[in-house]
Order: sequence, then structure tokens, then C-alpha cells
Amino acid sequence: MITIKTFEFNYFSENCYLLHDESKEAVLIDCGACRSEEQKELTNYVTENDLTIKRLLCTHLHLDHIFGNEFIYKTYSLKPEAHKSEVEKLPPPADQARLFGIQTPVKPVEVARYIVGNETIKFGNSELIALLVPGHSPGSLAFYNAKERFVISGDALFCGSIGRTDLWGGDQEILIAAIKDKLLSLPDETVVYPGHGPTTSIIDEKYNNPYL
Repeated sequence: MITIKTFEFNYFSENCYLLHDESKEAVLIDCGACRSEEQKELTNYVTENDLTIKRLLCTHLHLDHIFGNEFIYKTYSLKPEAHKSEVEKLPPPADQARLFGIQTPVKPVEVARYIVGNETIKFGNSELIALLVPGHSPGSLAFYNAKERFVISGDALFCGSIGRTDLWGGDQEILIAAIKDKLLSLPDETVVYPGHGPTTSIIDEKYNNPYL
């Protein structure tokens, strides 16, 4: 059984997820930890639960979701994995930071491996399926577990809302179509863990989301 630990990090209240199972192997998704106390909270949890982080996955490469990538690389020798379009079409972190008026230095960490849509990502005794859900950003991914019926949706789908589309490569029409195709087609009881805000479910968003 997969345990999902949620951390709320940085100036944007970004949700970072650490998934682990009985094997003690884990994957980290969207590490936005930029403050020392946030980084300590994460490492303490890993240590206290005797976990080994195997992969650093990125739903997308917007600044608030990658603040902690340098820290993770220095601490655990893990480089991020993301969709190729995110690398090709988004500006580097320092340029993104300037747009938002953020002074915190953000050093880029090279993406070690490109994730493709429908790829199976394994850790311990568990697996996730990568779903390509573009529109918020060019190569946004969601990570779905069919057995336990949850999806990490990044900034594509929120509780009662959808991701903004006014940033680099954003497109609302593409986003809505992708959400309907890749996410709303999942079983109704699927729990949605978004990039910001509270969890929701596919059935709630299917019938109550005003944007869909």
C-alpha cells in the first residue's frame, strides 16, 4: 500500500508529495522546498521513516515546483525527471524568478531523463502511470495509480478550478481538452492530489467544476 505524504512548501503554497510503500522505497514529486526549515521537514520525514528516495519526478517545471531540485540533488544525488517539452519550451528558473520578483537564487538542475506519456514508473512494490496533460504548461504530467485509485495532477486540475494558462506555452483550450480526455476519464472515485490546495475527486470535478 502506498503512503502519500503531503508537504506545503514555498511562497506559492505548493504541494510536494512523497510516495512510499512497505519496501521503504519512495518517489518525490514536485519538490518546492526552498527554505531551510522546509528542507529539514522533508529530510526528517525521510530519515524517521527509513526511506530511500529512488526518483525525483516533476509534473512540470514552473518555478514553484522545482525550488527544491538543487537541494535534492545535493542531498540525495537525484536529478529531476520531466517531459521533454518542459525543458525545450520553458525559460530557465532564474528568468522565471525575475518575472515573479523573487530574489531567492534558483540554480537549474539538469533534467536527467525525459518521461513520456503512458510510461510506467516503478518504485518498490508500486507503480505509477504518467499521463500527459498539457495546457497549463507544454508538457504537464499527472501520475496515476490505478490499484489505489489516486492521481497526482500537478497544476492541471484543482479542487473547483483548473490551472492558469497565461504562462509560457499555456493554452486553455488544450488544457480543458486534456483534462477531459486524461483525467475525467479515470474512475469517479479517484482521489486527486493537486499542485496547490486541498484534495478532491474525479466525480466532484466532473460535476462541480465550473471550468469543465
